[in-house]
Amino acid sequence: MTFDRIPATVRQRIGAKLDRIERDNGVRILLAVESGSRAWGFASPDSDYDVRFLYVRPLDRYLTLTRERDVIELPIEDDLDINGWDIAKALTLLGKANPVLFEWLSSPIRYRADEDSVRLVQAFAGRVAHRTAAIHHYRSLAAGNLRRHIDGRDRGRLKKYFYAVRPACALAWLRTRPEDPLPMALGALMDGLALTPEIREAIDGLLARKQQLSELGEGPRIGVLDAFIADEIAAAVIPGPTPTEKAALAAEADRLFRCLVRGPLEKDSHPQEPADSTDHPVF
Repeated sequence: MTFDRIPATVRQRIGAKLDRIERDNGVRILLAVESGSRAWGFASPDSDYDVRFLYVRPLDRYLTLTRERDVIELPIEDDLDINGWDIAKALTLLGKANPVLFEWLSSPIRYRADEDSVRLVQAFAGRVAHRTAAIHHYRSLAAGNLRRHIDGRDRGRLKKYFYAVRPACALAWLRTRPEDPLPMALGALMDGLALTPEIREAIDGLLARKQQLSELGEGPRIGVLDAFIADEIAAAVIPGPTPTEKAALAAEADRLFRCLVRGPLEKDSHPQEPADSTDHPVF
């Protein structure tokens, strides 16, 4: 299934916005991706474009007693929602296994990428023990959306199922394929799971309707999806503490930060990559 269905005109608008961000803020964008429903694989025709990016400032601006904000946020304009994080903030949170950053790094829709820089950040992400944080994150999402939008109702907004089903699929993946990279898009998750025909048919039906309509409207509860979500929440076992070389990871994050801040990467300036690093983070 192809998820990158961004019209050329929209890509041009986003590219112009990213260029302006770099000029107005004096930064260099390392990675810009789609992070919302379009990357998750269940966008409506009128869904916003949720653009998220990582950026680096010139070295001198880090060597100052005046702290700058570590985020850049643009006002939402029409259907564009664009904001980004400084690479220092990103690496700090990545070292703490922030699940959102892992999604950005695995987004199937990219608007801009400094491939050398992204490859090094992904290699670092692959060394972070983050399965525990991922299970916490997706179990919380699944349970919260089930509680707020589905439980206790005979009918509800059908599109809300997606916000519980995708985390439930992520939990199923983490449970059954713990060594494999966790896809961001719902379709890719489904393709890698042994879902029953009934579950797959229910999700496919919702996907087909949502891709045609701006809103799915209300409908009766979908019992097979209710049971699937609840079962995956119940089956989500938080692993015990995983020993990590925190000091080594912190030192590696510092080396990577210094490398990225110095400017466009030269081959002989790359920090040493671990022999088993991959191009995609593994949950």
